Amino acid sequence: MPGFTPGRRWQPAYYAFHNDSIPKKILATFERWVKGPLFGCRMCGNCLLQETAFICPMECPKGLRNGPCGGSTGEHCYVDPTRPCIWYKIYERAEKLGRTDELLEVLPPLDWEKVGTEQWWDLFEIWKKKGGLKPTIEAVKSKDRMVIFEHFMEEYRQPDWWQGDDQPHPAPAHEPVSSLEEKLVNGQFVVTAEVAPPISATAVDLVKKVTMLKEYVDAVNFTDNPSATSRMSPLASSTLCLQNGVEPIMQIAARDYNRMGVQSLVLGAAALGIRNVLCLTGDHARLGPEPHSRMDIWDLDSIQMIWLLRRMRDEGKFLDQREIKTPPSLFIGAASSPNSSEQRFQVIRETKKVNAGAQYFQTNLIYDVDSFKTYLDMLDKAGLLGRAYILAGVTPIRSVKAAYMMNNVPGVKIPTSIIERMEKSADPKEEGIQIGLELIEQIKDLPINGIHFMAVGWESIVPRMMEESGLQPKRMAK
Repeated sequence: MPGFTPGRRWQPAYYAFHNDSIPKKILATFERWVKGPLFGCRMCGNCLLQETAFICPMECPKGLRNGPCGGSTGEHCYVDPTRPCIWYKIYERAEKLGRTDELLEVLPPLDWEKVGTEQWWDLFEIWKKKGGLKPTIEAVKSKDRMVIFEHFMEEYRQPDWWQGDDQPHPAPAHEPVSSLEEKLVNGQFVVTAEVAPPISATAVDLVKKVTMLKEYVDAVNFTDNPSATSRMSPLASSTLCLQNGVEPIMQIAARDYNRMGVQSLVLGAAALGIRNVLCLTGDHARLGPEPHSRMDIWDLDSIQMIWLLRRMRDEGKFLDQREIKTPPSLFIGAASSPNSSEQRFQVIRETKKVNAGAQYFQTNLIYDVDSFKTYLDMLDKAGLLGRAYILAGVTPIRSVKAAYMMNNVPGVKIPTSIIERMEKSADPKEEGIQIGLELIEQIKDLPINGIHFMAVGWESIVPRMMEESGLQPKRMAK
């Protein structure tokens, strides 16, 4: 196990994609020998150790460089239960060092040209350019020894093509780009519903579900290969939704795209009239059916995707700095996980998403109202409730078996009292509906902006839930 990183190296070290000079090869070999035992280094060539409390974030099976996924827990990594969640450990150590503010910086994706190469010579060149020995001595003498890393590493970790920071980047003044955004801006309580695209090349069932929901919801989400299982693409599903008179929210799972694919996808979606997007990291391939797809690295995480899409929209530039003739019009959303990890850690991640450009959140399923209230209070103290709209995720539980299965879904926690109540009921299905209605009644007057139904596979229950919960009048302007 590495000396500074509390987990074994997840994958072998990278090797360069190009042929370096012999001195640089020797230096890279030496760096691999030193940083491997200390940090479990994968030789990504884009080191962020000083920003992540000297725990390498590449130890995460997803290779996430900006925080944990929605399934993080203090017990173990949900992908590999034999190892801890590396980001949970990063948060813990940063908290002990008093450096949690450093975790708000939006860190770039890998520059694959540097992958597998040494970085010490590059740092030496930056050191010389920034004055060399004199500022180094001053940095060492300062009370905060970390200043030496901040002084010399900023240029390295934030290249010109990225320029990430820890500051808020709200959308500039604009007219709402979608009906969903317009309703939220005008203070309406909105309702959205999630629909899983079909495991089929026919759209008959999808159109039927969309038509059924048309009079009840303000927008329909289309998931992007949930549980790492192939389905019709959310782009095609969203287009079909538009054609049937309903506004879509197109989910994008970073798992399935590299940076080129994301930019291309969003341009195409915008050209088709799709304005609402929801940026997700995505379920790990290990959750899907065998044979599994590549499991070692994500090219982007959800925060990097948010940062990238916001810059495409607001600055009219691709990641490579080429200008976009007609930038996409987007209402950018993100997922929120009130029950993942420690809530104080989760708030750091949500703050980072909002700073990067997220305008609204759709939360994971809520079953513990008291815990959700605490979470909202923490968001409020962090100043997020006034900066991003919150749509609370709810759905009735269909059976006792489903309750146990859902409790194993990363980020979902169903209290024992709810499961016991369903077990004692003569009609668990109806009991699940009543529990759902009670949850809506308890959360709809909290400081949220809407409800997000996630009744995937049971979309037919949404109209009943809408009618019996009183959400129809609630959707009128507050």
